[in-house]
Amino acid sequence: MALSTQEQILIEQQVTNEAKSVGAAYLLWLFLGSFGAHRFYLGKTGTGVAQLLLLIFGWLTLFIVVGGVLLIALSIWWIVDAFMIPGIVAEQKSQLRHRLSEIATWVNQPVEEPKRTVIPGHV
Repeated sequence: MALSTQEQILIEQQVTNEAKSVGAAYLLWLFLGSFGAHRFYLGKTGTGVAQLLLLIFGWLTLFIVVGGVLLIALSIWWIVDAFMIPGIVAEQKSQLRHRLSEIATWVNQPVEEPKRTVIPGHV
């Protein structure tokens, strides 16, 4: 069953209210990106932790070649993230919109009366 225009508007308002801000994600990326702050904000906790660990181990092992390699890898990842932020936010909005639409469709389904089975000899 299709959703009414009013239900679609309510869903879009909910998506707008709950969606992450691209601007906030970019500010976190710019100022705290090497700590993975933008990824934590966007709900990508696993990769946020990975970026934080790369930073920590990169600085701890900087006196040997490994640290430099880790920090270079983190820097490349940081640059790539600049292009990925809008897509991550758009994907999250799409998933939220889909989930809310499914809930609204499920709630609007008509309820069927339970069928009664008559057993002969029983009331």
